[in-house]
Amino acid sequence: MKSKFLTAGLIAAMMVPAMAQAQTGELRRDRQDIREEKRDVRQAIRHGDRGDVREERRELRDARQEHREDKRDWRRDTRYQNYRAPFRYQQFRIGSTLRSSYYAPAYRPTWDSRWGVPRAGRNLTYVRHYNDLLLVNARNGKVVRVYRNHFNWRR
Repeated sequence: MKSKFLTAGLIAAMMVPAMAQAQTGELRRDRQDIREEKRDVRQAIRHGDRGDVREERRELRDARQEHREDKRDWRRDTRYQNYRAPFRYQQFRIGSTLRSSYYAPAYRPTWDSRWGVPRAGRNLTYVRHYNDLLLVNARNGKVVRVYRNHFNWRR
């Protein structure tokens, strides 16, 4: 009985990152589709008639709409909403020292290229503090960089 629960827990733990990767893969494919549709529109303008251009522009519009819908779904994903730490908000500055509870693994989101921030270097980690994103030295808790209201756009 215990092994069934363990197996179910391991499967569930492996599925969550796979779902997140599937969403990012879908957005990547949408961007690729938009690039291909733009290329098709340019070719239709050069070599086609009005009907071809109209059809290609319609397909480009549909690809952009699909991308917007997928991005909206990604933003509405419950893993990225309603984040609240068990302590009150404090505005940190570069050079501040965090207590270890502030940069515990629960508050360390995995790096994502869509955030628009570089990967954390050696012994550095990103920490979410309410809507702020902090780059912290994991050894001593010193704040290296602060991105204020970085997660505010997810509302």
